[in-house]
Amino acid sequence: MREILISAPVIFLLFALAVAAAMRLVSRKADTTPGGPRELDPYACGQDEKTVEHHVSPSYYKLFAYAFFFTVMHVLVLVVSTAPAGHTMLPVAYIFAGVLAMLILFRR
Repeated sequence: MREILISAPVIFLLFALAVAAAMRLVSRKADTTPGGPRELDPYACGQDEKTVEHHVSPSYYKLFAYAFFFTVMHVLVLVVSTAPAGHTMLPVAYIFAGVLAMLILFRR
């Protein structure tokens, strides 16, 4: 019986029920005032789009490159460092995939 109670599906179900109960409890405290006509518009410092002449639209391409590099390296180190002893082909394959991803990222 204990093995069933600590199995992953049962624990997941318990957490899902706990989260549902917490959401129901917190929803009573939520703001219930109706939104205005511009409720779903993007926020521009409280101004209409017509009154703002110059919109800033930053490019996140460089940030994407850093985030991709960090993610690939982080996952690569995590997977290779926790690989079981005696299994060398899988970490080598991951290292090869990481090098390939870096070559694709930094191609010119």
